[in-house]
Amino acid sequence: MHHKLGIIEDDSTIRESVKLFAEAKTTYPVCGEWSSVEDFLDADFSQGAPSLLFLDIGLPGMSGIDGIPHIKKKFPLINIIMLTTYEEGEKIFPALCAGACSYISKRTPLTKVMEALTIVANGGSYMSPSIAKEVTKFFMKQPVKEKTHLSPRQKEIVELIVLGRTYKEIAEICYISMNTVRTHIKKIYELLEINSKVTLIMKYKDGEI
Repeated sequence: MHHKLGIIEDDSTIRESVKLFAEAKTTYPVCGEWSSVEDFLDADFSQGAPSLLFLDIGLPGMSGIDGIPHIKKKFPLINIIMLTTYEEGEKIFPALCAGACSYISKRTPLTKVMEALTIVANGGSYMSPSIAKEVTKFFMKQPVKEKTHLSPRQKEIVELIVLGRTYKEIAEICYISMNTVRTHIKKIYELLEINSKVTLIMKYKDGEI
């Protein structure tokens, strides 16, 4: 898949830095940049929409977190990467649960941000170390929950996703087509009542699967 990158960030200096760095260090062309979720949703995507999106939280108008469901409704397959100054659990978890696939602190060097972008483009997820620490702290406090019953094949696919395998790799390992992989993953999401890869990984690590 040929990915295109979009950036929603109201700070023009940060937006320009991310754009220039992405164009210099990755193969993903920047197809648009916006200062608000509203501007993004109103944009003309007749020339193609981004499949990768950097999204800030503190934006004029709708916040990045509130904007995720609207963005996902318009572009269900878009990979949303939160790039924000917020590192508190009360911001991280709503963003991940709403459908963001990665969460990166703005304190992260741009070289690492671009590494994360490549990981996401290849079907993975990324959280900067400070964010991962918050996630770990959160799960250490949580009670053990009842497991959701999945078939052996579904469990195998979940384990491969947790290991960071792409859909293409899962198809090859399981000797099934990419469409079958997507069908399995859609069914798994429905059974678990989730809508993002990060939430799936979180549930697995929490012992719910």
